[in-house]
Amino acid sequence: MTKQLYKSTGISLISGSLLMICTMILHPAGGSIERIIAISDTIIIAHSLAIFSLPFILFGFYGLSKKLSDAYDISTLALGFVAFGLIAAMLAAMINGLAIPFFAGKYADQPEIHESVVRPIILFGFSMNKPLDYIFIVAFCLAISVYSILIIRMKSLPVWIGYYGIVIILLVAAGILSGFAFAGLFGFRIFVFSLAGWILIVGYYLIKTVSSDD
Repeated sequence: MTKQLYKSTGISLISGSLLMICTMILHPAGGSIERIIAISDTIIIAHSLAIFSLPFILFGFYGLSKKLSDAYDISTLALGFVAFGLIAAMLAAMINGLAIPFFAGKYADQPEIHESVVRPIILFGFSMNKPLDYIFIVAFCLAISVYSILIIRMKSLPVWIGYYGIVIILLVAAGILSGFAFAGLFGFRIFVFSLAGWILIVGYYLIKTVSSDD
């Protein structure tokens, strides 16, 4: 039963990380209200993929938590950080990727009210997005830190994966302390691509540990 769990959760991690990568590739840069309306289909598709990826990622990390469970069950704490970060990601995707394009599209034929009504609401949505992005980033940094330490200590997966995770966290921390804008599209892409790469590797080795045990 446990072997099947590791295999299914490993596949889930890989699937979720690939969906994250697709989201970032499709994710367009924002702009004026007119641009948001013009590219609303692309925005909705990209953020729908992001939301769709979240259950796969959560289930995958559940398997990783089981793999790294010890007497203190610290891996469950890491899973809690993951869930917390995914909730923030879902809210950010819903606000900026679904609600704002839908709202702006409702007034596509009424440009006279764009400035007075639509723009303040869109700016409020963008303002909400930034703290949600940082909640997501910090939560996943904490989760990867815990998982990486457990990987190094328990050696249930290749130890270099743990060191790779710690390197990612240190680089993100250095970027935040130096004022790098991870909540901007470019910075957020860097973080998500790094995170997706780590998740892909973990998913692969979760599956591989099953085959090596057979």
